[in-house]
Amino acid sequence: MKSCALFFVAFVGIVLADKYTTKYDNVDIDTILKSDRLLKNYVNCLLDKGHCTPDGAELKKHLPDALLTDCSKCSDVQKKGSKKIIRYLIDNKPDWYKELEEKYDRDGTYKKKYLKEIEDSKA
Repeated sequence: MKSCALFFVAFVGIVLADKYTTKYDNVDIDTILKSDRLLKNYVNCLLDKGHCTPDGAELKKHLPDALLTDCSKCSDVQKKGSKKIIRYLIDNKPDWYKELEEKYDRDGTYKKKYLKEIEDSKA
C-alpha cells in the first residue's frame, strides 16, 4: 500500500512538473508595461541587477527553459503575455531588450523566431 502511495505522489510530481505554475497568471501586464519603474524592476531582476518579486523570481527561474522549449510548459495566458512583453520591449525599450537578449538569447535564435511569428501574423 505504501509503495502505491509513493508511486502516486511521484507520478503527480512528474505530471505537474510538465507545466509552469499559473499562480502569477493574474499579474496585470498592461499596468507593468505602462510603468517604466515597474518594468525596469522586472528587467533588473532578470539581469541580476536588482531585487526580484516572487513572480519575477519565478519568471527568472523558468525563462531559459521557456525560451529553449518555445514555452511548451507555459499556460495560454503566459504565452500571450510573453509575446506581448517581448513585442513591447522590442518596439519601445530596445536598450532594455538588448540587455536581456545578450543574457538570454545571445545567438538571436528566439528573436528571429519571434519576428517571423509577427510577420506571419500580419500576412
